[in-house]
Amino acid sequence: MAAPVFQVPLPGATQPNPTALCQTSEGDFEVEIYLDRVPLTASNFIDLCRSGFYDGLHFHRVIDGFMCQFGCPYSRNPESSQAGQGSAPEKSFTNLRNGALTCRGPGGTIRDEHVSRDSNAPGTLSMANVGQPNTGGSQIFFNVGCNTSLDWFSPGPSQHPVFGIITKGMDVVTRISKVATVKDRPVNPVRMLKINVVGAPEATKPAGKSKACLSSSSSSSSSSSSKRRRKSKAKKRKKSSTSSSASIARVSL
Repeated sequence: MAAPVFQVPLPGATQPNPTALCQTSEGDFEVEIYLDRVPLTASNFIDLCRSGFYDGLHFHRVIDGFMCQFGCPYSRNPESSQAGQGSAPEKSFTNLRNGALTCRGPGGTIRDEHVSRDSNAPGTLSMANVGQPNTGGSQIFFNVGCNTSLDWFSPGPSQHPVFGIITKGMDVVTRISKVATVKDRPVNPVRMLKINVVGAPEATKPAGKSKACLSSSSSSSSSSSSKRRRKSKAKKRKKSSTSSSASIARVSL
């Protein structure tokens, strides 16, 4: 039985949620994006869709009965050994609910938006991460199983906020989850041809804040750059003995 989905829209005036029209090499499906409940996560996704970030990427990890994962920029080449290790660009975007400018953090990440108790039920869209707080970015996954253990409000370390639900074409996503794979990667690449978002407000960046945002990001990056340089050699020495999966945005089993 599918887990219940607790719909908790934020207070204030709202309009109908936007829809993402997803065109893949396996068929098309539509997703309602929960801008009314998780505006930061939804706005991040919509911004990436509008920029064309997702167009041409491939599903790099699919597991029958579990989920289909997508959104790594390295997956543009479906054979890339780095597929699963990339994220969004470190650029600002507009929160479409309140008009505030938001800066993605180091590695193109956003903060976890644990505000709406929407469960990772079949057909929902959720944010992938690297198993640490505030490490979501561009990688997302479509649940095909009842994955309540992934809920941010469930016990355990795996916490993935839901920010949408498939409203049409669930059979396409189910079909993608059942393709032949090797180490969870489709043998025959499944490509996201294009994502169009309809019904979303237009992004209007507040005057004068874009520069401040970039300055703040640059300052933060600069303050930690020396530490990164000091650790660089040590990390390179350890690279050969460290599992690459530690840096891959994954959905925990």
